[in-house]
Amino acid sequence: MVASVLLWSMASAQIRYSIFEEVKEGTVAGNIAKDLGLDKSTLKDRKYRIVSGSTDPLFHVNQNDGMLYVSRKIDREEVCERTSACLINLKTVLENPLEIHYVAVEVMDVNDHSPSFAEKEKILEISESALPGARFQLQAAHDPDGGQFSVQQYKLSHNEHFRFEVKDKGEDGKIPILVLQKSLDREAVGSHSLVLTALDGGKPPKSGDMNIRVDVLDVNDNTPIFSKDVYSVMLDENAPIGTTVIQVNATDLDDGPNADVVYSFGSSNNNRLFKLFDINPSTGEIIVKDLIDYEYKDKYEIEIQASDKGIAPLTTEKSVIIKIVDVNDNAPEIEVTSFSSAIPEDSRPGTTVALISVNDMDSGLNGKVICSITENVPFALSPSSQNNMFSLVTKSPLDREKQSQYDLTIVAKDAGRPILSSEKTISVVVSDVNDNSPEFSLSPYSFYLTENNAPGASIFNVRAFDRDDNENSVISFHILRERHDNDKVASFLNINSQNGDILALKSFDFETLKTFNFQVFATDSGTPSLSSNVTVNVFVLDQNDNAPVILYPVNTNGSAEGVEEIPRNVNAGHLVTKVRAYDADIGYNGWLLFSLQEVRDHSLFGLDRYTGQIRTLRSFTETDEAEHKLVILVKDNGNVSLSATATVIVKAVEPKEAFAASDVKSATKDEEENNVTFYLMITLGSVSALFLVSIIVLIVMQCSKSTDYSSKYLQDANYDGTLCHSIQYRSGDKRYMLVGPRMSIGSTIVPGSNGNTLVVPDRRRASGEVSKLTIYEA
Repeated sequence: MVASVLLWSMASAQIRYSIFEEVKEGTVAGNIAKDLGLDKSTLKDRKYRIVSGSTDPLFHVNQNDGMLYVSRKIDREEVCERTSACLINLKTVLENPLEIHYVAVEVMDVNDHSPSFAEKEKILEISESALPGARFQLQAAHDPDGGQFSVQQYKLSHNEHFRFEVKDKGEDGKIPILVLQKSLDREAVGSHSLVLTALDGGKPPKSGDMNIRVDVLDVNDNTPIFSKDVYSVMLDENAPIGTTVIQVNATDLDDGPNADVVYSFGSSNNNRLFKLFDINPSTGEIIVKDLIDYEYKDKYEIEIQASDKGIAPLTTEKSVIIKIVDVNDNAPEIEVTSFSSAIPEDSRPGTTVALISVNDMDSGLNGKVICSITENVPFALSPSSQNNMFSLVTKSPLDREKQSQYDLTIVAKDAGRPILSSEKTISVVVSDVNDNSPEFSLSPYSFYLTENNAPGASIFNVRAFDRDDNENSVISFHILRERHDNDKVASFLNINSQNGDILALKSFDFETLKTFNFQVFATDSGTPSLSSNVTVNVFVLDQNDNAPVILYPVNTNGSAEGVEEIPRNVNAGHLVTKVRAYDADIGYNGWLLFSLQEVRDHSLFGLDRYTGQIRTLRSFTETDEAEHKLVILVKDNGNVSLSATATVIVKAVEPKEAFAASDVKSATKDEEENNVTFYLMITLGSVSALFLVSIIVLIVMQCSKSTDYSSKYLQDANYDGTLCHSIQYRSGDKRYMLVGPRMSIGSTIVPGSNGNTLVVPDRRRASGEVSKLTIYEA
């Protein structure tokens, strides 16, 4: 109990030392042995020590000198955290006897710490709508030092919008408060930077700073603003869909969603604009949505809205003017008005056929039109006083017979780039005017008519055509009949007025009429009517319709009988007599051959088959009869031969009787021969005249027409001129052949040889008949 009391008494009278923190290791805190009255020499033996539960004590006692030393550097703020006075109580112990002494060491503060803030930077968010006077408490600074070395004051960097207040909370220290003294405008200054400084009471004082960033929170108080006062752009028509026309741009001074701008078309726009254009709500690009046509509209004004995304969105509007640039995308359109589909061929140059209107919906050079006609035609386009109006007029005379219809291609081209054009074809019909007379297919006509034709039958026809049209080309025929003797033949002819068929009202006889001509008129039905005429030459062809006629011998009663007396002493080859005959037909039909039909002694007399001469073949003998009867057959060479016979009685007399008889008969015979010769001369003269006329006609035809209708007579150099030439028409070969009397019927001699062949092509018949024309030569 005493000990306890003693201990407590000692504790109450404990020793107290004071040292500054942060002193060096080994610094003497106090002389414990001296202050406790202990013998230094016994300290070691009594094991004087400080009892501490710490493995790293702050102090230790030196047993040699009894001094209290600092074991390590002491940090007051570490040892005495959160206390105003820092006392370290030490318990010392002595053994033998046991003594316990308490020592208090006060660690005095040194200003070794600066004030610090928990955050180096403080971010405040203050709405720009905050009113002046608004207070914002800040976190206080902390200084581990105590007392006067703790935080004593705060300072705030200058800012017109803020001021600073300090609230003293006693033991809790001084609390800094930020006060708004002027309204904030985020659009003017979006962020304010302040510096708060805390100062302690040291000399000199230590300080710590904290950066304060005041972010002004946005309030949607600004409408979007477009970057341009006027938006105007040029856009080509027919721009491809998706083409960007223009990009509008608007900005909002607000922040966040309040500054996010959305673009749209204004509600006041025409509904058609929504079909033509679209706008990107995010980028403000106006895009072509459909076909743009300058001709429909050349200018668009679009109201564009820019809105922010605030809770109560703010909106502004701007007009965008889009001017459409014309592109040459419209070809000219041709319209034909007042069109006369038919125009008379006698129209004068300059006559208007049609009015042409050309329209191009483009503008400027793209709408300027040039009109032309592509073909080389007798028409032209004449510009009118009105723009893009043309008159289609004739520029040269028309002739329907050359061309009755014109298909005119009108081409209209504009002056744009590229050039666009269009075509329109119109048909102009040239109406007929009776300006052409009928034309005969041949002029003159030459026809060959076989004699003995059937009365009332068509013998040939004429053909005519009129190059006019309709009624102007309807032709009627008639024969010109004049009242004179040379035109009597025309009275025996008739013509079909519609088809030109000519009919003979009587049968013609070659022996009576060998050739004739007449005039045929062709008249059209126009008003006034036009006509033309043609000469028709008709050659009557011979038929074998006449039998040979015996000219000698002929007796007084007209029969073909005669008596010839010859001397008996004549030699062979003596001419007894000559049988003479003629045939009114010509050619083969008139070609006569002689033969002995009846004779008693064939060895005594001979007959030349071509000349009819009877000659003795030998001299008379005593046994020969004095009288011989010769029957001579004379026949022509027609297809069906006709013949006649003559009887000659030959008497052989003594020479004196023969001379006497000869003198008596010579007078009679001369008279008869004179008559016969007269008839022969007349016949041969007529035939020669006809032959010459035929040759002249054929030569004229040869010169005026083609060689197909010409003919040539060729002389026979081997013919003696006693009989006739024969002209045969072979329709199978379509030619006439002139055959001499010493030629066979089947022989043919081409022109240029010495034969007597006349080749005249004939297209009138296709049958195999052979027509014959016989012409006598002198």
